[in-house]
Formats: sequence, C-alpha cells, structure tokens
Amino acid sequence: MIQDFRLPDLGEGLPEAEIVAWLVAEGDTVALNQTIAEVETAKAVVELPSPHAGTITKLHAAAGDVVAVGSVLVSYDLGGDAAPRPAPATAAPAEETAQAEETAQAEETAQAEPNLVGYGAAPRGSARPQRRARAAAGPAAASDTAVLEAAPHDAIQPAEVERPVERPRSTPPVRLFAKQLGVDLTLVEATGANGVITRADVEAYAERVGATPVGTMPAPEPALMPELSATPAERTTRTPIRGVRKHTAEAMVRSAFTAPHVTTFLTVDVTATTELIASLKADRALQEHKIGVMAVAAKAVCLALAHHPGLNSKWDDAAGEIVEHHYVNLGIAAATGRGLVVPNIRDAQELSLVELADAIRTLAETARSGKTPPADMMGGTFSITNVGVFGVDAGTPILNPGEAGILALGAVRRQPWEHRGEIALRDVMTLALSFDHRLVDGEQGSRFLVDVANVLREPGRAMLLR
Repeated sequence: MIQDFRLPDLGEGLPEAEIVAWLVAEGDTVALNQTIAEVETAKAVVELPSPHAGTITKLHAAAGDVVAVGSVLVSYDLGGDAAPRPAPATAAPAEETAQAEETAQAEETAQAEPNLVGYGAAPRGSARPQRRARAAAGPAAASDTAVLEAAPHDAIQPAEVERPVERPRSTPPVRLFAKQLGVDLTLVEATGANGVITRADVEAYAERVGATPVGTMPAPEPALMPELSATPAERTTRTPIRGVRKHTAEAMVRSAFTAPHVTTFLTVDVTATTELIASLKADRALQEHKIGVMAVAAKAVCLALAHHPGLNSKWDDAAGEIVEHHYVNLGIAAATGRGLVVPNIRDAQELSLVELADAIRTLAETARSGKTPPADMMGGTFSITNVGVFGVDAGTPILNPGEAGILALGAVRRQPWEHRGEIALRDVMTLALSFDHRLVDGEQGSRFLVDVANVLREPGRAMLLR
C-alpha cells in the first residue's frame, strides 16, 4: 500500500520549510519515528521523524528546495496493513474485544495526516499503549492511576504505576500554556486527533487539580525568586509579518543583496532655500500649497537627473541591458502605521514647484490613510526619503528594487557656518545619496549630488537648468 507523507505545520505557524538534507534515499526501509530529513524554517533547523514504517518509494523534493506546508514530501510502500497482535492465551473475552477495537482504531488513524514534527508518531496498533498496560494490571493499578492523575503535577508518583513511554504530543503554544500553569503534560488525557493534547485538555486538567499559574505561585524565598513585572504573555508582543511590512522587508533584502550600494554625503547651506520657502508661505496666493524643503529638493532632483541619466536608469539582469529612462517617476518614502511605502509621482519632471508640492502632500495623505493604489507603488525611477522630519541628520538609505538612486534629506539645523569669509548662523542640512555602483560610478554620483546641493544652496540656479 502506498502512503504519502505531507509536510506538516512545524509548530511555528510558518507556511513553508527548506529541505536542508535528506538522511534517507529512495528504496531505503525506515522504521517508525526514524529521522528522515533535516528541514529549516525561518527560526530553526529541526529533524523530521518518519510517521510510518516502510520503504521509501519517492522523495518529492531535493535538498535546498522550499516546500509548502501540506505538500507531499515522501511516498512510502507500507507493504499492506499490519496484522493485529495475537492476544495472550489467558486473555479474557472482554480483553480480546478491547484489543480488537484498539487495533481497528489504529488502522483507521494510520491513514490520517502525520503528527506534528518533533512529537513522535503514534505506534500502529495502539493509540495509547499505557492504557492497555494499566487495564491489564488489574483494579489496584487502575485505582493508583486514578489517584495519580487527580494529584497535583509535582506529587510523588508510585513506582508501580507505569509512566508513558511515548513523549506527550502537543503543539508549542499548548506546551507553553501548560508550563505557565505548572501542568505536567504526561498526566493530561489527550482528546485531540491522533492523541494530540489540546489547550482544552490542559485547561480541564488544571481546573480538576486546581493548578496555579507559575507566575502567581507563592515564592518561599522572595530574595531568591524576584517577582516578574508582568505575566509571560504580557512581557512580549508578537505581530505577524504580513502585508506592507512583509513586502517592504522582502524588497529591501532583495535590493540590499542584489545591487552594490554606495552612499555619499554632502552638507550644504540651505539658508537661501528656507528664505525662499518663507517668502512663498507669506504669499496669500500660495499659502494653501504647503511648499517646503521636500518640494524644492524634488525639483532639484528632477533637474539634476536630466544631466545625470545614470541615476535614472535600471539594471535589467534578465535581458542583459541597462534601461535608461527619459522620464522621472519620483518615489516619495512615506511612513505609515502599516509600514514604509514608496508611491511615486508620475512624470515629475513635467511639474512646477507648486505642482510638486501639491503632489507630495496628496501622495503622503493617501499613503497614511492606507488608500494608495498598488499601481502607484510600481514603476518608480528614483526616490527621495526625508529623515530630517524625525530630527535625523543623515542616513544610508537602501535602494528601491529596480532604481539606481535614492536621496535622503537630513534635518535643517541653525548652526555656525562659514559665509562670505565670516562665521554666521546659517540653515544647514546633510544630503545622503545611495546609488547602484553597477550603473553609477563615484564621479557620476558625486556630481549629481553637487548639482542637487547647488539648487538648494542657491534656488535661483534652477533658472539656469533645463
């Protein structure tokens, strides 16, 4: 009989695992619970025990493959159903009936999905071998067992009571819950599928014996056992990695380990820009447009990219080509409650300073409300991130995948600065440019950054650029 083994949930809630190494090969005969492979999740490498005894007919994945939970991993030839064990010659009819029922139940559960990794697989022919041993031991042993199961978990156990040989099967959250309550899982009756102990089983046992959470148990020596400031559940917060944050993380890792990043810095006197912004804000006709340093920097970037097309290019590895864009889809990094998003302003090179300011404000408001269309976060050619709004002077931004450059704007600070041969208080900020060194060399990156800085230093220079 051929039986498939599907990759189970490894107790981490993770959707997939990587095959690190196979410890068996096709044609090998394996025993129940024999380790057949090592698999790696996002958290650890674990051993994978065999849920069946039989012959390996097919390995459905190779070492290094990533396999989704629920996918067929191994196929077995079980060689037919296992024959029931013969009953002892002295067995009573009632015992024979019980043994036959347990054998039939084991054969039915043999077709079920294998148990979670790390908790063993139920031996075929008996779901709970210790029960049979207790029943065969007679009324006295059964009475002792009942007393033991009703006792607190740390009670001294009679030597004549047989302890289960098999490790109690449960999931990590259930084991943690039992540990918090101070419950010994070997004393808990399992009601879950294939003999797995559930949270409800632990709760029922704890209620029956009056178990007290470990964190609330009285300490005999306070000096030796300091109080916890919070229960284990309150000391940590777990947030699933999904949605925007998961996408951003994947994109940043892909970019960081694909494009060779180089970051160059330049500190510039932007007093003329801040004075220009102040004068524009004082103009009643422009007050509603909210023109700021970000808008001026965006205009400077668009002007500079026209003279440094390498910063507005893309490395197409699949096609073996460098794609140079003749337009600017300017990405604006926006911090939101759901994570960082970088929607872009289409054809930003066509917009005036006022139009750029309006576009940036609309883009940021839409992003914070969580209503940015997915299409607006695709197709960017260059990005700007403003870390200065958080009081940060500089950083080393990571490129968005498919872009050659990203500019970080630092905080504008009033500080002593050399101006016209004298020391004066000036508005100063630091620019940080990260670029893909496959597309842009140090000279090109530096010249681009200087051109942007020159516009911020003297906004009137923008009148000379086209």
